Amino acid sequence: MGAEPANAPMKLHLTASRGYFTVTGHAPGRVDINGRPHERSVLVLPERIDADWGPERTEALAAAHLADLAHRRGLAAGKVLLLGTGERQRFPPASWLKPLTDLGMGVEVMDTGAACRTYNILVAEGRDVAAALVVE
Repeated sequence: MGAEPANAPMKLHLTASRGYFTVTGHAPGRVDINGRPHERSVLVLPERIDADWGPERTEALAAAHLADLAHRRGLAAGKVLLLGTGERQRFPPASWLKPLTDLGMGVEVMDTGAACRTYNILVAEGRDVAAALVVE
């Protein structure tokens, strides 16, 4: 068996999604949620998707994108927010995360692929989680 090319889509599977939105695959320029491709940044929660969130590319991520998350329905104290920052992990300034941490949310920053995998694990565990995924 040969190795997959570095840009080949990665398929992700949950043993039981219980009707929730989960990430079923990702590749450069795309994240699949319940089998449906999303080619721009997206906020995914177990019970819904907000496809109108986020920058067009990681370099365009701004404080306003993260502040906007603080006002989104379903995001509140106790929730873990996974911030997927594209093909590599890029930490935004702490001041940009402050509106979220002030709400009592936990914020974890990682590359988008890791955020997709972690999100699925936390959903399967029944955890209160959301993923803001930058697709570039």
